[in-house]
Amino acid sequence: MNAPSPGPAAGRRSLRVPLRLARHELVLVAALLRWITRRPPHQVGPGDTAVAYAAGQSATVFIMLFVSVAETVALAILIPWPLVHLILLVIGVWGTLFIVELHAACVTRPHVVGADGSLRVRYGALLDLRIPADRVGRVRLDRRFPGGKQVRSAEDGTTDVSVAGQTNVTVELLGPVPFVRALGAPAEARTALRFHADDPARAVAALTRARDARS
Repeated sequence: MNAPSPGPAAGRRSLRVPLRLARHELVLVAALLRWITRRPPHQVGPGDTAVAYAAGQSATVFIMLFVSVAETVALAILIPWPLVHLILLVIGVWGTLFIVELHAACVTRPHVVGADGSLRVRYGALLDLRIPADRVGRVRLDRRFPGGKQVRSAEDGTTDVSVAGQTNVTVELLGPVPFVRALGAPAEARTALRFHADDPARAVAALTRARDARS
């Protein structure tokens, strides 16, 4: 007996990840061009406060770049076969460019405290978590080192969005906030969100002012 053939839904699911990866690469290219041309941060409107976070990972990015360039140069010297040499060179150059693009996306896509009191927590083109103003509760400075995955959801409903393994701002939530992980998996922050900011005091002050203005 023949097995049933996969339907259209299965085909769409199989294409979801490749399509998201292709879209991510296009966004990274756009972010690099925005960074090079020094255009304003992505989707930060009048009255909004941009909250940078990329400086927290600069040392890690520089180390990754050094290793990538050194590896590319070493392989170019050591590999004698022209075709293999060319393939590894292309991979090495692409890998180095990819690291630069990732960092550019983090620079040009900061967190955003909206003029209406909403909060948008981002990590480059990989994460875009939006908290409506009516779900932003108490905000405080709170340095933690959660470790593990960059985006981690705990059983108590807390979600950590770390940079270089750390967070320093905690936002208590007044209701659940759904979001989408990097490869499209749905997730939800229920009780609190912790994230990293290069200037956490400024982020807390902006959120507190917006909350006080609503009350």
